[in-house]
Amino acid sequence: MAKPKLMQIPPRPLERFEPLLGDQFTVIEQAAARARELFAGRAIWHVSSTARGGGVAEILYGLLPYVRGAGVDTRWVVLRERPEFFAITKRLHNNLHGEPGDEGPLGEPERRLYEEALAATAPHLTGPLQAGDVVYLHDPQPAGLAPAMKAAGARVVWRCHIGADRPNELVHRAWDFLRPYVGTADAYVFSRREYFWDGQDRARCWVMAPSLDPFSSKNEEMGKGKVEAILGKIGIATHFPQDAPTFTRGDGTPGRVERRADLLQEESLPAGAKLVAQISRWDSLKDHLGVLRCFTDHVDDPDVHLVLAGPALGSVSDDPEGESVFRELAAAWDALPKALRRRAHVVSLPMVDLEENGAMVNAIQRRADVLVQKSTAEGFGMTVAEGMWKERPIVASRVGGIQDQIVDGESGILIDDPHDLEAFGAAICGLLADPERAGLIGKAARQRVIERFLGIQRLREYIDVVASLVPNPTGDRAKQRVDRK
Repeated sequence: MAKPKLMQIPPRPLERFEPLLGDQFTVIEQAAARARELFAGRAIWHVSSTARGGGVAEILYGLLPYVRGAGVDTRWVVLRERPEFFAITKRLHNNLHGEPGDEGPLGEPERRLYEEALAATAPHLTGPLQAGDVVYLHDPQPAGLAPAMKAAGARVVWRCHIGADRPNELVHRAWDFLRPYVGTADAYVFSRREYFWDGQDRARCWVMAPSLDPFSSKNEEMGKGKVEAILGKIGIATHFPQDAPTFTRGDGTPGRVERRADLLQEESLPAGAKLVAQISRWDSLKDHLGVLRCFTDHVDDPDVHLVLAGPALGSVSDDPEGESVFRELAAAWDALPKALRRRAHVVSLPMVDLEENGAMVNAIQRRADVLVQKSTAEGFGMTVAEGMWKERPIVASRVGGIQDQIVDGESGILIDDPHDLEAFGAAICGLLADPERAGLIGKAARQRVIERFLGIQRLREYIDVVASLVPNPTGDRAKQRVDRK
């Protein structure tokens, strides 16, 4: 296995949020000043399993640059383990959602492989640690590092982004596997209160919803002309621009969309066609195949097209199921009658330049008339908040954190049964047939993101969690203030 990769986190100014937050920005400034005082001489480390293609990476890209901008020494390390390790952690991921995944075991051989891999990785992380540093371990992949981080003198937070509203036997199996490691953590942060584990010390549990960065390439404002140019450049749309379309990188410098996507499509997306889209990594829980079947069986307007988009195969290191999920979807697309196949576009977006990829996602979401997130299980679902920010009406499953984002009928439409293709189809067709209603839902969706899901709003909560683990200048413990509703 390779040495973990230290990510570069350029600082970003907090002040860019002031026009969005108005008077609330004063609270952010006060939190930043408090953080600089509390964490002087300390480092806050984040350990995750991938830097691309998943919600955890999106959250860290959207939050950590502003923590650095607040004057706090913040670092991010990404594991680089063998495929066998990630096969086990993907199994844990699925089980924590209550899903069987590959139906493989989680016995002593799997525990031994998991522990041996992380035991070899731990020295690379503990070496630069100093007593009093804080280490965030994200999800099951690095959870087994908790004892080693504690032994090195760090305070440890286990950040669990996934869970199940109603834990079943599979969830309990994953809990039992992970308890020996996460039980040593000083604090636990969950995306939802419903994800707390049975028997956990509630005094150490926090709730913190994920959030987005509205100034990232994935979320920056983008006019219709640029949207069409990007879609043409990556090969979805008919117009191919002479010059590469541009976008703004997180550090304010310009970037260009230069790469083409890998496409399964009979023809390009017509300029006047209505568009339904789902953008997620190729994960069985996202149910791209179900979206395709819903579209072909229940959306019969010949002028409506579907885009199913995800990352280029092999670009998400911690997700060994991605290729098999994509192959199954590709086979289903290929088996469609030509009249249906011409309306469905399967798009694998390049991940060489993550900010370029973000601009591509941005363009697809803004081109869509309706966005879909038909997950069968979901930790939070960042693509929902991203679409809401862009004033898109969204039809989504009432699962996990999706139901925390969407107010049904106001800022989106929730479908109670994620397997009910007819209900999804009816909701999609209803929005396409009523642009005025779709527009009102989109506007309400953006406002909900502004009020609840901007990354800068998480900064104060993030500081509160970490501050609770270190002495403040007077020697007292910081009071816990994160909303625990």
